[in-house]
Amino acid sequence: MNRKKSNTRFVFVTGGVLSGIGKGVTTASIAKLFQFRGYNIRIMKIDPYLNVDPGTLNPIEHGEVFVTDKTWIFEPVEGFRFPICEIDLDFGTYERFTGMNVHPSQNITSGQIYISVILEERKGTYLGRTVQIIPHIIDRIKERIWQVVDEQEPDILLVEIGGTVGDIEAMPFLEAVRQLVREVGRQRSAFVHVTLVPYIASVGEFKTKPTQHSVHTLQGLGLQPDFIICRAERPLPESAVEKIALFCNVPEDRVVSNPDIQIIYRLPLAFEEQGLGTTLTKHLDMQSRNPDIAPWEKMLEPFDAAYETVAIAMPGKYTLLSDSYKSISEALMHAAISNSVNLNIKWIETQEHCEENDLRKELQHVDGVLLTPGFGSRGAEGMICAAAITLETDLPFLGICFGAQLGTVAFARNVMKWKGAHTTEVEPDSLYPVVDLMDEQKIKSDKGGTMRLGGHQVEIVENTKLYSLYGSVQTRERFRHRYHLIDRYISKMKNEGLIVSAYDSERRIINAIEYTKHPYWIGVQFHPEFRSRPDAPHPIYLGLIRAALEYKRQRGN
Repeated sequence: MNRKKSNTRFVFVTGGVLSGIGKGVTTASIAKLFQFRGYNIRIMKIDPYLNVDPGTLNPIEHGEVFVTDKTWIFEPVEGFRFPICEIDLDFGTYERFTGMNVHPSQNITSGQIYISVILEERKGTYLGRTVQIIPHIIDRIKERIWQVVDEQEPDILLVEIGGTVGDIEAMPFLEAVRQLVREVGRQRSAFVHVTLVPYIASVGEFKTKPTQHSVHTLQGLGLQPDFIICRAERPLPESAVEKIALFCNVPEDRVVSNPDIQIIYRLPLAFEEQGLGTTLTKHLDMQSRNPDIAPWEKMLEPFDAAYETVAIAMPGKYTLLSDSYKSISEALMHAAISNSVNLNIKWIETQEHCEENDLRKELQHVDGVLLTPGFGSRGAEGMICAAAITLETDLPFLGICFGAQLGTVAFARNVMKWKGAHTTEVEPDSLYPVVDLMDEQKIKSDKGGTMRLGGHQVEIVENTKLYSLYGSVQTRERFRHRYHLIDRYISKMKNEGLIVSAYDSERRIINAIEYTKHPYWIGVQFHPEFRSRPDAPHPIYLGLIRAALEYKRQRGN
């Protein structure tokens, strides 16, 4: 593509004051404004950390790892290949809002940029030259952005820059954006800055000074925000809008209020009400189009129709940060709302709550249990105990990945009476290793990008609960695991009611199991939450919510 003749517009989203104020939801909502108008969009996310991808990061520090359907082979130089389909959790938000599957190349990390430049230096690409941040790192960042434009040719490319303005790690990316805008022209780009406007209750006033300082930091880097999205507890008063506009050098109609809202999917409509979509398209010199918001409004209608509540317990090891299970929480909510019920999630930290009596109390008033994904030994015994309790009751159960594996361990111990049954991930010398490393994993030493990852075909066994949920013998789901259920043990469980309900395409890997003597007890090796959408809840989560609702009604609560 001749880049000078490219018609792609760019929207860059930065954050100020502090992290975690909702840049991802803001970016996804702005993308939705363009979709309302029929424009073709793509979204990129830049993460300043030095990891090649987030696959080895602790979920408690970073949140969940989102898994794409496609795998991208990142090859910085010949001979070095990094398979990537583990990306930032914000891409889950992008997919849920836009309905589009993202490609892993749309997530740039500092690690990817620096390793590609350093390996090229070692190869001799820069012989005779000093390798520097400017131009080599900056040019590589711009090249990655242009690659998405060249390959996908969107009308608008939105680029969210992770972290907070002023962070040392983000400086090269902001400089790259400054240069890129200079090359394409201001009429083809827009800067959206997301800031926090705190409300001080003791004085009854919104404080705009943090936003002013944040914008001044941006201006010192040669970047002037065109729009300022103001996160706050409540809608901004006119006086605060006027002050921000005056001291940050933006028109008042480009200071947009983003107050706390219960349903994040309402944010695009809140932006639309403030004219953000119209102002953005005008700023980018794009054709003015009437937004078609009716389908989105219709999708939101069930959110107002909920008349009762179901409580789902989520025992796990990363519950100190709810973003560790962001896609699961959203998938549960999608399924709950489609059944006209509200959702109450009860988090159970299984390192603290690991004793049977304690867990029985924790599960006493819930309507279902979702045993969460994870890795490692911490909190595993508590998760196994929680699964065991569901086996002896009618409490609906869904195990996801590690949760399905530990649920099977619970079955082996409590139904099969195999004392010491375990996963070799936790107990390598178990007498009954019902979960073990996949054969191909036993020869791998590197941890990054080496699991069974991405989208794979799932063959569903007919006349099973899983088949009744999907209504099909075949589907495609996303995976992220090294360990799997061992068939020689699972086959012995069949007489006691635990059956295999799904395999991989070669019938080599068990992809799902279920307990036939239980109203709803299912474990899946894949992650169905990554495919759930607000207007298309995943059938497995729909099944759990319906079973939980039935369980609640039978209890008479």
